[in-house]
Amino acid sequence: MESEQLFHRGYYRNSYNSITSASSDEELLDGAGVIMDFQTSEDDNLLDGDTAVGTHYTMTNGGSINSSTHLLDLLDEPIPGVGTYDDFHTIDWVREKCKDRERHRRINSKKKESAWEMTKSLYDAWSGWLVVTLTGLASGALAGLIDIAADWMTDLKEGICLSALWYNHEQCCWGSNETTFEERDKCPQWKTWAELIIGQAEGPGSYIMNYIMYIFWALSFAFLAVSLVKVFAPYACGSGIPEIKTILSGFIIRGYLGKWTLMIKTITLVLAVASGLSLGKEGPLVHVACCCGNIFSYLFPKYSTNEAKKREVLSAASAAGVSVAFGAPIGGVLFSLEEVSYYFPLKTLWRSFFAALVAAFVLRNDMNASKIVDDIPDRPAGIGVYSAIWQLCLALIFKIIMTVFTFGIKVPSGLFIPSMAIGAIAGRIVGIAVEQLAYYHHDWFIFKEWCEVGADCITPGLYAMVGAAACLGGVTRMTVSLVVIVFELTGGLEYIVPLMAAVMTSKWVGDAFGREGIYEAHIRLNGYPFLDAKEEFTHTTLAADVMRPRRNDPPLAVLTQDNMTVDDIENMINETSYNGFPVIMSKESQRLVGFALRRDLTIAIESARKKQEGIVGSSRVCFAQHTPSLPAESPRPLKLRSILDMSPFTVTDHTPMEIVVDIFRKLGLRQCLVTHNGRLLGIITKKDILRHMAQTANQDPASIMFN
Repeated sequence: MESEQLFHRGYYRNSYNSITSASSDEELLDGAGVIMDFQTSEDDNLLDGDTAVGTHYTMTNGGSINSSTHLLDLLDEPIPGVGTYDDFHTIDWVREKCKDRERHRRINSKKKESAWEMTKSLYDAWSGWLVVTLTGLASGALAGLIDIAADWMTDLKEGICLSALWYNHEQCCWGSNETTFEERDKCPQWKTWAELIIGQAEGPGSYIMNYIMYIFWALSFAFLAVSLVKVFAPYACGSGIPEIKTILSGFIIRGYLGKWTLMIKTITLVLAVASGLSLGKEGPLVHVACCCGNIFSYLFPKYSTNEAKKREVLSAASAAGVSVAFGAPIGGVLFSLEEVSYYFPLKTLWRSFFAALVAAFVLRNDMNASKIVDDIPDRPAGIGVYSAIWQLCLALIFKIIMTVFTFGIKVPSGLFIPSMAIGAIAGRIVGIAVEQLAYYHHDWFIFKEWCEVGADCITPGLYAMVGAAACLGGVTRMTVSLVVIVFELTGGLEYIVPLMAAVMTSKWVGDAFGREGIYEAHIRLNGYPFLDAKEEFTHTTLAADVMRPRRNDPPLAVLTQDNMTVDDIENMINETSYNGFPVIMSKESQRLVGFALRRDLTIAIESARKKQEGIVGSSRVCFAQHTPSLPAESPRPLKLRSILDMSPFTVTDHTPMEIVVDIFRKLGLRQCLVTHNGRLLGIITKKDILRHMAQTANQDPASIMFN
């Protein structure tokens, strides 16, 4: 049979409509692993488009025909739950993208039928812009709420405004006529805790009382934050960026971006920041924005029923989170592209920029970017400068120690601001040292061309800014997005070159100790199945070295296309923990037919028992296009071709693992079947690749915890 004739015989309805060039049905099995049964020429008109609508099968009863029904009666009625994923499982990107294309074709084919269908088509087309707009609005509003509440609770540790309890210290003294420029933070309306408790504003007793109340409120805020996270939402701890990177790579973590996590994260973030712990709110704001994006995506069927499309919304949401954290919309988009997102098409770039822009507009009264100005000429350091340097050195040591311990506490904690503070302190120390070096040795070749005595040639504040960017770049390995964020944060366009040089140098120095950034290290520490696109695989191994089953393992658990019963499949599901099973023609041939997911099999069998009469444990399960002839006493067969992936991705056993790893990264596969001359040999999953990569790097392969 010629391949062109096969093509005109029609398509089968499946998520993957594929045809291979072959001269016979037998040869169709080689390579792609697809088997297709075609009827005789009089059935050519039965298949239209993607849907099989008129195919019949016959069940033999003593040589006579006793019943006739549609072959794919489940095909036109989707089984609820089929195509979804369990918790801590990886999505199939190829399958999800094919589902979206099929949905798009269906909408386009119906939009000319009526005005209502045209309206639905327009709603579907604009739903992407609507969901990112809502995400941006919600992210900006929540960020503003967190800022206001954190400022109020931070000042609550020192005192309270009697005229209006909801005012912080600055707001309390705005309308006071008793304030002066020198003492603008003092007004009768603001009372310290010492004034309220012991009636003293000055003296040792006042200092001790204020200190005790400060510690009391700080510990109370921290304890309450930890308690709320532990009891109500354990997923609300940390920055959330490592988990979001893993989720955007296709991993399922139920509840991590849910409504309850959003509420607890918002409340505890305010408490953690107000407690005075060495943490920032910028990283957790990315988690908050992604929670908003996930919640709003359920309002639109285009995203609620497709995990790959939902991750496009989450990519845009992460950009909005960085935008409201730093007031940097462009930096937020680049952060999402460089650091967080796994799949970032061009339309996601546009929507990410739009979401970041909306979020920034919602959060901004007027934020005037401040430039570093130093008109004071260089001069010798006095006693105050030397004491300041010692204080800066002590602050640097204490800040590093506190940040290390704080980032492991189970509260919402970001690393952006603590890292930038550490870098800024170190940069300021270096800036002061260089300033004195230039003053006393202005004739050195590095200074004499542009630095004169009495001139302003060294700006220590610039060193602080560059040091902040360099430290954060070394911790996170961010480059382009970090430079743009700092530029948007400071407005100093003339400092782009030193920022770029410092960030690249910090990345090179960090890579010399290890190529992992802080987020990749946390992903590995938590055992998430994340296949990093930045990591290179250079080992000369083959697919046969990684696939399962191994040499001493039991044989691969497989299904046959038409000679297994419902009980046989249920027993295999109960006795194994695999996420899916290859379907072959028979045990003898081992020719590949397709791949069936464990969850889809369970849901389809349960649905058939409830909705179809005659389905019992001894019912024959058929994955083929035609049901085989059965004896008269046989129960009704169960047809599960509709849940079968007819074109699972396959490689040969001699495929280099470098190519296999690239395939998994670029296509987002969750598993790949290994064949030899068309015969099924084994299977490679994403977890197998991660274990193999860990083993080749002399790491513990068992550290990858989740299936």
